[in-house]
Amino acid sequence: MTEPPEPSAPAEQSEPGARTGTSGGQDDGHGGPPAAPGPSVATRAARRLPRSVSGRASLAGAVVSGLLVLAIVLGSRLLHDFDSALLPYAVATVFLAFGVAYRYTVWVSAPGARRLFRNGRRSLFSAENFRRAPTALPKMIATYLGFQKFLGARSHARWIAHQSIFWGCILAALITFPLTWGWFTFTSGSGSGPGYEMRIWGVKILGFDSLDALGWLMFHGLDIAAVLVIPGASYFLWRRMRDRGAITGQRFAYDMVPLLALIIISVTGLLLTFSSLFLHGGGYEFLAILHMVSVVFTLIYIPFGKFFHIVQRPAAVGMQLFKYTGRQDDEVFPCRRCGEAIDTGPYVENLRGTMQDLALGFDAWAEYCPRCKRVLRGNAYLTQVKKGFK
Repeated sequence: MTEPPEPSAPAEQSEPGARTGTSGGQDDGHGGPPAAPGPSVATRAARRLPRSVSGRASLAGAVVSGLLVLAIVLGSRLLHDFDSALLPYAVATVFLAFGVAYRYTVWVSAPGARRLFRNGRRSLFSAENFRRAPTALPKMIATYLGFQKFLGARSHARWIAHQSIFWGCILAALITFPLTWGWFTFTSGSGSGPGYEMRIWGVKILGFDSLDALGWLMFHGLDIAAVLVIPGASYFLWRRMRDRGAITGQRFAYDMVPLLALIIISVTGLLLTFSSLFLHGGGYEFLAILHMVSVVFTLIYIPFGKFFHIVQRPAAVGMQLFKYTGRQDDEVFPCRRCGEAIDTGPYVENLRGTMQDLALGFDAWAEYCPRCKRVLRGNAYLTQVKKGFK
């Protein structure tokens, strides 16, 4: 095959295996991609958030937060079961709903995310995919979303720590949010126990004795969640202070604050239990305020920091299904230079379309594997930039 003429230092793909379609790009007649022009006006404009996107995001945030307020009112039986002492937590969840909806709308408005989201949604709700591979979606939800097996390939310690944080936070959310909104209530006929009833939306679900094993689990679920979160968050905090690779690219507000927030929430929550059991309530009020402040701060921080990947992760399941169905059809796209299979044809086409949407001007480079792109870029540097200085 004739070596294609090289443009000046083309940018590499962000993902090693990402490429796009088998056709659709301008070719220079030698089998190689065209020269890459500089960033266009459209590219520079795309980097700024348009007012239309901001308006849609604000509207989505207002609608979602309004629906949550309505759900709180109705779910607590017109605030009959709502605990006013938990009002700061409830207000924080409303801000959380607004922030998540706003950030998610902005995220899916970007060309790359919009294409991935659209293709992932199409694969997720495809009846044909379900008929061909009925177990694919449940398996991906379990392995990719629940147990995150892709992390185990990097490090078993990191996988265990991440699982500890993940399941601890899931348990805490399942307990805290319904209680905060007044959806769950625990009532005692005698006023002081030990017999309690758990009600959801005013309907009795089960009765239990606070002195038996079930009662202990019901009243100490948040303590169990804290015990799970503390080791995992502490491991990542230790790693970020000791690992050279992590230290190089970390940012305090983005990488360290979330871990510190999780640890503070968990520790103060355990101290509340310790105070009530062993100190006869000593220091309880101060600990309760400190715990509330840390929780409220974390809830508001979630949409605008590193924790937002929790919201993004479910959307990635559809994208994984999109790639999986492409492999099932044997639509593996080979590198135009070396012929090595890198990714599925539909995924390559998706990336190429995104690059065209962004007017990057070198979408044909999506058809080359990362190694060949480095080689071709190096050749371009030697023949054009360092020409005559070999």
